[in-house]
Amino acid sequence: MLLARGVPIRAFVHKLDERSDRLRGLGAEIVEGDFLDAASVRRAVDGVSAIYFAYPVKDGLLDATAIMALAAREAGITRLVNLVMLRSSLDAPTPRMRQNYLSEQVFEWAGIEVAHLRATVFYENLRALVRSNLSVNGPIRLPWGDESTVIPLVSAEDVARVGVGLLTKPSLPSPSSYPVIGAVLALGDIIATFGRVLERDLRYEDITDEEWRREALARGSNQHAVEHLSQLWRFFRTAGLRPSVIEFQVTDTIEYLGGAKPKTFEAFVREERAALGANAPSVQGLSGGVRTTL
Repeated sequence: MLLARGVPIRAFVHKLDERSDRLRGLGAEIVEGDFLDAASVRRAVDGVSAIYFAYPVKDGLLDATAIMALAAREAGITRLVNLVMLRSSLDAPTPRMRQNYLSEQVFEWAGIEVAHLRATVFYENLRALVRSNLSVNGPIRLPWGDESTVIPLVSAEDVARVGVGLLTKPSLPSPSSYPVIGAVLALGDIIATFGRVLERDLRYEDITDEEWRREALARGSNQHAVEHLSQLWRFFRTAGLRPSVIEFQVTDTIEYLGGAKPKTFEAFVREERAALGANAPSVQGLSGGVRTTL
């Protein structure tokens, strides 16, 4: 999206492979390195004006934040867009969310202009979560309680649109945090959408947190992500029991900063129909790691 606007881009990649080759083919400059290696981060930010920082759901966020904040300040960066989770506070429901709050404070202290892009659960995460169940034609197994549990969602494409808007606007609207929710759906509606688009008779099976944790670790997800997600699922399924919890609502951030109406969940599933194996006996299993924000 940035390249289409004529914005020169440098992509900081963990390793050189076909993914970095694709970015280079699109016109991006490539720098190989690691968020936890200060020397490579300094190389990556040298000579750029703005940064989009998106640390994966794994250990090391606070170290990576400190390294990036130092490098950005030294390099005279004028703006940093920080991809974080929808809820960010010292009393947030998961350890990762509480770390996100501390990370935000470090960037604020660095003395650079910071925009905190607060995204919720990606549609892509639901695709990954259900894919292994679809591959064996089994029930969709999640610890989400009954089908009335409400989940706030967003497409990665819409998050990208907002990120582009925050990176390219001449000045940022206040405040410095921008919540991004593209859809709010009950679990029953999510299952029905998968079934309708994929033309399958799908059913949902509620499982315990421990069952889900064990299965996720067996599929290769890292411990940090599994602990975050386990507590996140618990938060969602019990949200309706706590009157103090603010009701989730679709935000206008995507249209205001991204220039487009939010992509619907059904539109996303239709785009992914072939990859999810519509009318097919099996699809590829869940790949290692689950990339999630909230």
